Amino acid sequence: MTQLPDDLTTLAEHFGIALEFKDWKQRDLEISQESVTAVLGALGVDASTAESRAAALTELRDAQWRRVLSPCTVVEFGQGVSIDVHVPAGSRVEVSLALETGGVRPGQQIDNWEDDRWIDGAARGEATFFFGSDVPLGYHRVIAEGQEGRFEATLIVTPSHVGFPASMGEKRTWGYATQLYSVVSQRSWGVGDLTDLADLIAFSGAEQGAGHVLINPLHAAQPAAPMEPSPYLPASRRFLNPLYIRPESIPEFADLGKPDQSQIDRLRKPLRAPDGEPRAIDRDASWKAKQQALRMIFAVGLRPARKILFDHFVRREGASLRDFATWCALAVEFGNDWREWPQQYQDVSSAEVRRFADEHADDIEFYTWLQWIAGQQLSAAQTVAEEAGMPLGVITDLAVGVSRSSAETWAMPDLFADGVTVGAPPDDYNQSGQDWGQPPWRPDKLEEVAYAPFRDMVVAAMRRSGGVRIDHIIGLFRLWWVPQGLGPRHGTYVRNNHEALIGILALEAHRAQALVVGEDLGTVEPWVRRYLARRGILGTSVLWFENDEGRPLDAHRWREYCLASVTTHDLPPTLGYLAGDHVRLRDSLGLLTEPLEEELEAARDGQSAWLEKLVADSVLDGEHMEDPAEVMLALHRYLLRTPSRVLLASLTDAVGERRTQNQPGTIDEYPNWRVPLGDASGDAVTLEDVFDAELPKRLAAVMNGTEPGAQET
Repeated sequence: MTQLPDDLTTLAEHFGIALEFKDWKQRDLEISQESVTAVLGALGVDASTAESRAAALTELRDAQWRRVLSPCTVVEFGQGVSIDVHVPAGSRVEVSLALETGGVRPGQQIDNWEDDRWIDGAARGEATFFFGSDVPLGYHRVIAEGQEGRFEATLIVTPSHVGFPASMGEKRTWGYATQLYSVVSQRSWGVGDLTDLADLIAFSGAEQGAGHVLINPLHAAQPAAPMEPSPYLPASRRFLNPLYIRPESIPEFADLGKPDQSQIDRLRKPLRAPDGEPRAIDRDASWKAKQQALRMIFAVGLRPARKILFDHFVRREGASLRDFATWCALAVEFGNDWREWPQQYQDVSSAEVRRFADEHADDIEFYTWLQWIAGQQLSAAQTVAEEAGMPLGVITDLAVGVSRSSAETWAMPDLFADGVTVGAPPDDYNQSGQDWGQPPWRPDKLEEVAYAPFRDMVVAAMRRSGGVRIDHIIGLFRLWWVPQGLGPRHGTYVRNNHEALIGILALEAHRAQALVVGEDLGTVEPWVRRYLARRGILGTSVLWFENDEGRPLDAHRWREYCLASVTTHDLPPTLGYLAGDHVRLRDSLGLLTEPLEEELEAARDGQSAWLEKLVADSVLDGEHMEDPAEVMLALHRYLLRTPSRVLLASLTDAVGERRTQNQPGTIDEYPNWRVPLGDASGDAVTLEDVFDAELPKRLAAVMNGTEPGAQET
């Protein structure tokens, strides 16, 4: 291993910066001094010289003792709560705990043999206070009162285990995964919306026996063209994309006059593609027309009871909603990238921004109203799930991060590391590595604000849903930081406080009685999966990746605590995968490092092993090995042989689609996130077509174990 200076190594260890890592071939690779120095710079630490590193180390050692209280402590219930306090040596301090539910608990001082330290010309001491092992779950306030005044900090007590929500009982459940924007109906505006979601839920729950529908992130995007097509590169993870609103489903639509209703119908009709035409999803065209309709409905106003609910929503969401709505209005005025706005509007707290908000109060109320309406329509979809008897209903998806030009980087700039983005190191699927273009949260700054933005985001994701999928949940443990200009091959891992982040996730899931699924594919440290299982958070198992030394993993060896599926949105649907479409696509885009024929042969070998396994395990008749639809159904039968409690079938598989929704490592080279739902021939499929098609019925029978000849497994 290349020898880095000792002081640089110490700084890296303090901030959780990896100095080496294992790649997908289990090789130990070293991180360069250039990469480590760049990542430290993104954390506000100048590590370019020996002198600057020495100064940084001194500041880090002293900073902890200057603070009376650490800003946030996170513990699991039953562990026991001890709080360290730093005060002038020999001075008295009283420490108490204000419980979230009311009441105050005094701290009991216990032995602490840490020596006093000389900080800023004066001696400071450390004392420890114990609050017991029975502090209830929740967000509590630690209060220290002494010679230097009164200080407060946050204590978060989290459940040790989440597990399955009570609504599931001891039963297994299955459901569809879908990219909602691609599921277009005869009444939608060229993009699948929340009313389409409710209708899909009604069909899959009441008629097909499904227990949930997993959708793509509904995170807010830009309020003006061009709108980012990727739902995983949002403008905000806390707020919703109003593109998914169905204007005609808003109660106030009924209060419009007939001429206005007719005008809204005329706005919608051009967005519908002719039957069977595979027209790409055009978010900008849809939003341009839909926004006109929404403005007309907004102008109607609210009846008194609805106004009361809206005002309550505004109070509940607070300053964050106001800032987001202000960002929307500014983005429409000056463009979607706030870094290119006039300087006076780049600071969320500036007088010019406040003046702009006052002058554009009606616009800001409109963008606030859109969030309320979107939330109501998502809630209505969950109500349909409950009425259909679904044990879970909607499972939302939480993206890894936000774009650099997002509302969140504008409203909370200090929380994001500067000069780096997150991605992934090279792996077997993307051998050049990936740069997702998302700035990471700074772990140290998140702790300073007691993880409040993370908590707010998680609460929003679980509101009126049965569960949440955390995309790249490994990011709550560590993220691959890519310094600008160096590329993803020359990044490094930076650790997050997973005890805090997973703990908050567990606490909010406990309160919401929601299922939590972590997407834990790719290169994962073995202990991470064990930790997630202990905390009752499901992992993700994709059949094509479930192997043991190159052979298909026996069904009985799959995890119980996982969301099991055949494919994922980063792969083609099963019919396309069986045909090798993913290999040819990557070759056409220049993403392969090996010759095409070698890659195709490797893909065929992996598929052949699975086909043999399906036949051997009696879920596929050997005579049907060349029939893609029969193989697809057999692959899903295999899922039922596993102990996995939550199963997933892709809606694209249910209609025989072959095209992938997303090709990692590309942006516009492939129409990522713009592919409408289609059949094996590439013809567009509407939601109404799904209701009447035969293949979804066959797939549902497989997932329910009710097809002719099905046996209990």
